[in-house]
Amino acid sequence: MSISLDIDHRATNSATAPDCATLRGARRSLVGLTQQGLLDALAGTAIPEKQRRMRMSQLWNWLYVRGACEFSDMTSISKQLRNDLASQFDISRLEMVTEQISSDGTRKWLLRLPADELGRRHEIETVYIPEEDRGTLCISSQVGCTLTCTFCHTGTQTLVRNLTAGEIAGQILIARDRLGEWPHMIEAAGNVPANGRFITNVVLMGMGEPLFNFDNVRDAVDVISNGDGLSVSKRRITLSTSGVVPEIVRAGNEIGAMLAISLHGTTDQIRNQLVPLNRKYPIDQLLDACRNYPGLSNARRITFEYVMIKGVNDTAEDARRLVQLLKGIPAKVNLIPFNPWPGTDFECSDWEQIEVFARIVLKAGYASPVRTPRGRDILAACGQLKSASQRLKKSERGALQPAAG
Repeated sequence: MSISLDIDHRATNSATAPDCATLRGARRSLVGLTQQGLLDALAGTAIPEKQRRMRMSQLWNWLYVRGACEFSDMTSISKQLRNDLASQFDISRLEMVTEQISSDGTRKWLLRLPADELGRRHEIETVYIPEEDRGTLCISSQVGCTLTCTFCHTGTQTLVRNLTAGEIAGQILIARDRLGEWPHMIEAAGNVPANGRFITNVVLMGMGEPLFNFDNVRDAVDVISNGDGLSVSKRRITLSTSGVVPEIVRAGNEIGAMLAISLHGTTDQIRNQLVPLNRKYPIDQLLDACRNYPGLSNARRITFEYVMIKGVNDTAEDARRLVQLLKGIPAKVNLIPFNPWPGTDFECSDWEQIEVFARIVLKAGYASPVRTPRGRDILAACGQLKSASQRLKKSERGALQPAAG
């Protein structure tokens, strides 16, 4: 049994989810700016230069430690300055359209973005997966996707636009609202989560290819990992890519998150079918980039994601080829039972076949956990995300790419 809630943000109980979803209009959003970016934004205000760093620290604390979504909440700042800031800037949340709660506790939120230049408001999906020892938030980096991976529901939706850094980081703010994870909410509810927080891990595995939105993803990770705010360690942030080879080493140097590769095939022929990007960056180039990933070690292994599809990529021979491909790379293999979605022709591998595959990989010395499907009943499992955003013509999409940051 799953629960689906239609959310009217105007009527939401502010004790659990602040009324923060408004159109930004001409005001610039401060959400998602790095500390330097926030400092630069304040340079365009009447705040004296000597006070800007102190004011930046105050704003940062209110945004990412206390969860403020209105300047009027910032009681440590003078009323006049709050009014001045509110006239120039915006710190509101994305609008939450629906919240679905799976029978296994997984939550999926459909979020609506601010209006674009054409007046359209597109949507993305974000998923929270609670487990005994952790809570993982799966966030999106694009509206739709350009990769058309044949096993992935999101891939059936064309790319509309990149998300800004604020729209990426803002997904965590909404999740913390809904989970009651801000300190004042935890204190009021008396509900202290394990490890002190509900969201312990963040994965960029939602809608979109993160490395096709490099600058905004980099800045969002900077905000998410900053120790003075949301403070999610980069060792607990995983960036998943389908194999944008030229950006992989750069991602290690400039983003520094853990790396996951959507591999899914052990030959170029199979991977060309499942991940069309492979035609541009074949397996040998992809694995060379992985071997050169900065900071790669046994403590910072690359995760290779491998969706198990019946009769396509799940034989013992595939498993042995996989072991040979990964030779010399500190890695683990995440085996993912295929999650069906409406209209797909693929089927999940039989469980016995998955176990045979896993044993071969494990015997070769690679951890090969089989990911337990979560949120299937609300289409929140891996490869099932797809928003209800309107598809645009290519000429229209080109005009809607937001500036980095």
